[in-house]
Amino acid sequence: MKILFLGDIIGNPGRACVINELPWLIKNNDIDMVIANGENSAGGFGINPKVADILFGCGIDVLTSGNHIYNKKEIYEYIEYEGRLLKPANFPPLTPGNGYCIFSSGKTNGTKTAVINICGRVFMENLDCPFRKMDELLEEIKSITPVIIVDFHAEATSEKVAMGWYLDGRVSAVIGTHTHVQTADERILPKGTAYISDSGMVGPRDSVIGVKKELIIDKFLKMMPQKFVVAENDNWVNGVIIEIDEKDGHAKSIERLNYAAG
Repeated sequence: MKILFLGDIIGNPGRACVINELPWLIKNNDIDMVIANGENSAGGFGINPKVADILFGCGIDVLTSGNHIYNKKEIYEYIEYEGRLLKPANFPPLTPGNGYCIFSSGKTNGTKTAVINICGRVFMENLDCPFRKMDELLEEIKSITPVIIVDFHAEATSEKVAMGWYLDGRVSAVIGTHTHVQTADERILPKGTAYISDSGMVGPRDSVIGVKKELIIDKFLKMMPQKFVVAENDNWVNGVIIEIDEKDGHAKSIERLNYAAG
């Protein structure tokens, strides 16, 4: 089976890319399932029910998130009943939503795919240990399906690489998100897990990780608070396509997507 994972979708420009590009990507690459990180898809920070419904309507099967998942209050109730929108599994247990889901569709011939969302701790919030949380989740999931995709939403490359090695042979793929800058280290690890440190973003490349570059430069120069506004020009699609053997869950290949939209 082939899974398309799209990097962080940034605001309206990122949503426009998804609307315009996703049907072609699915058809041209024979995609069976689409996963995308949507935590910055509403105004560049957070996600709301309207935006989530738009993205699901475009053909995205599962939306992952990260540290900005609760930026919009209106998502609190929505994420409780919409199981295809995930929170990081190592967030406090009383926060709304689920950290993983089991998805299957006609396109996957009934094959069940587990999607897990997890957050790093280096330079981020003081959350539960993501490594131990993965051990806990895999005890629940391994008996259900061998096809397991992990979105590791983390800042530090070292933490992401360590997670890749820690989960090698135990999951189908570890895909890094959060930094919005696509890395060129995609590979299949020795025991069959596809890995990339960061899948990048879907949105404006003429920016500083999605925000108008002038605002970020001014913030660095003055070291004063600055309202971030999503940039609009030079939209690109970043992500990866992973081919997986549904019998044992091992990845066969991983290919980066990195092209100008339109």
